[in-house]
Amino acid sequence: MTEFIKGNFRKSIFRNSTGYNIGIFRVSNTNSSALEEYVGKTITFTGYFHELNEEDTYIFYGKKVHHEKYGEQFQVESYERCKPEEKDSIKEFLTSGLFKGIGEKKAQAIVDVLGKDTLKVILDNPQNLILIPGITRKNIDELHTKLKDYEASYETIIYLSELGFNTKDAMLIYNYYKSNTRKIIEEDIYQLVKDINDINFKKIDSIFLHKGEKKDSFIRIKAALLYIMQEVSNTYGHSYYYEEELISLLPRVLGVNISEEIFFEALETLIKNLEVIKVDLKYYLKEMYEAEKLIVRRFNLLAHEKDIKITNLDEKINEIEKFYAIKYNEDQLEAIKKSCLKHFLIITGGPGTGKTTIMKAIVELIRITNKFSIEDLINKVALLAPTGRAAKRMSEATTLRASTIHRFLKWQKETNKFQVNEYNKSKVQYVIIDEASMIDTYLMANLLKGLSVNCKIILVGDDHQLPSVGPGQVLHDLIASERLEVVELKKLYRQGRDSNIINLAYQIRNGKIDRSIFNQEADLTFIDCKTKDVLDNIMEVASTYKDLSYKNFQILAPMYKGLNGIDAINKEVQKLYNKKADNKKEIVIGEFVFREEDKVIQLTNMPDDNVYNGDIGLVDEIKVAPKKETNINFDGNYVKYTPSNFSNFRLAYAISIHKAQGSEFDVVILPLVKSYSKMLYRKLVYTAVTRAKKKLYLIGNLEALDMAVLNTSADIRRTTIKDFLIDGIK
Repeated sequence: MTEFIKGNFRKSIFRNSTGYNIGIFRVSNTNSSALEEYVGKTITFTGYFHELNEEDTYIFYGKKVHHEKYGEQFQVESYERCKPEEKDSIKEFLTSGLFKGIGEKKAQAIVDVLGKDTLKVILDNPQNLILIPGITRKNIDELHTKLKDYEASYETIIYLSELGFNTKDAMLIYNYYKSNTRKIIEEDIYQLVKDINDINFKKIDSIFLHKGEKKDSFIRIKAALLYIMQEVSNTYGHSYYYEEELISLLPRVLGVNISEEIFFEALETLIKNLEVIKVDLKYYLKEMYEAEKLIVRRFNLLAHEKDIKITNLDEKINEIEKFYAIKYNEDQLEAIKKSCLKHFLIITGGPGTGKTTIMKAIVELIRITNKFSIEDLINKVALLAPTGRAAKRMSEATTLRASTIHRFLKWQKETNKFQVNEYNKSKVQYVIIDEASMIDTYLMANLLKGLSVNCKIILVGDDHQLPSVGPGQVLHDLIASERLEVVELKKLYRQGRDSNIINLAYQIRNGKIDRSIFNQEADLTFIDCKTKDVLDNIMEVASTYKDLSYKNFQILAPMYKGLNGIDAINKEVQKLYNKKADNKKEIVIGEFVFREEDKVIQLTNMPDDNVYNGDIGLVDEIKVAPKKETNINFDGNYVKYTPSNFSNFRLAYAISIHKAQGSEFDVVILPLVKSYSKMLYRKLVYTAVTRAKKKLYLIGNLEALDMAVLNTSADIRRTTIKDFLIDGIK
């Protein structure tokens, strides 16, 4: 039986643009014994609503839940508005303020004449109101129009629910289209995918087919082509597509074959509507094409600006060297100088070349040459990174505040939009971005939209690491074009004894491993063993580091599933590092047990709680009664989780290499077995190896390492930023 509460809305505590509402509701009736205590009292509620007013009576359907901030509350899954039925209720409704020009006297006159059928008469036969004393033509139009709109909104919500949308989606759709909702859906339901971030193709497609529409409908073919382009981008990182791959993938999505003639007609229609851009034989989604153009034009513009004139630059750098008691090498000096002379600069280099070291000097030189106060430095220089951990490392290196790009741009999770954008630009004068290889095309374009055209930009990164998770390979293309100012740091600082981690990284980069490098120095160990023995060896090594801080020790693996996958490793290492104990509460989430003091990793961005994808913390407290709740300590930032977002974290004794990018650990264990074959490629292993600062253990098969080093196929992404920089934008 679905629980409900009946009563009246009192006020909102919070409401956002998507219709999500936290508010206070006075309960007059309920069908739930658990909620009887609230009859005649108020309860906090949450849910998605078109609109709520204090005059109407509502029935909320849902369930009682416990929230860490608001305590007991009613989580609304659906709702309905009860029409006023008694004369007094109808009079109260008419004088609620919804209908301009209708006061108590006119409302009483209307109810006296029309009685309980007042609202029905106004909707069906508004001309009958002309006979009522004191009612003007303007009053009639106001009453009929507003009541019609009022009814239509709820009818539309019901219509959307009947189509198969849940209440949340129905509210998102109605709040976006308002009175045009039915028209849009009837003309082209797939328009919802383009306009509303949280509405996906598969959901719309299932509703479309459930309505009895044909599989080879022209609007479905167009929508499927856009969906395929998005999926190919997200899966392979490409920015454009060819006819042959689109036509080969289309039947898989449609579930039916179509003629080439119809295919090309649909493609041409998308081009005509400017949803797809065709350049030569390449097909781009418009958003991707525009993003690549924006990146090329902005960096070209900055690159061709005249150098900034700075007097006594060498003397200023000498002062910095004395202050920090350091001597920069030739490459580093070039990077430091050009960071202040140029409007755009890329600083690249492998591990151990001092990229982090010179960042502090660059910030200090910017301060000195511009005569910035510390407050100026904070307000006019933005230190950015793609991940929270990379931003933290950057902050530690420079002693200044650093931020994720998403946080700097004030990303809103509900709408997936940035508040700092082309219409609301940041006023910073310098931007320094670390781990730039991780920035995808869309994120880079959005960052540039939020910066003034004369903002100076410095990108710092290692092009040989993994490319961005999202589409594109921005840093690679910028460097490969040879059209922009790039300083490559080549000299290794961690050389000689205990430096074989760095040497191995460069061997991987160059595509050839000298096996004699292993087990020669204390920092690099290879344990050669059979696949079935890998986990036992991981456990043996891990047992020697039980007392090391969770921040300094990490197991990395390429895959989640399988005998030596991340999930299996986590379950075993948990038994070693944080075994079951009477004094530790635990909770089961999916197939995993989480207990207090477990090491966990955040999987999504939660900007409101200042915790981001890839952040690692410890489970501080678990509550199982009266409601399940988990409190996680992210380096002093305590974040509470309830069942609704338990999926946002997982065990982190072992994590994926992608999640580790932007982080460093004193000790790293990296299992390598042939069963990882789908994920064994050069940039992945290179990235994993370069996460280790002091000690690296490779456990598994040397053949698996060789496979990875020779495999560069996963590196190939079809993009055109490089081509646009060299040949110009077409």
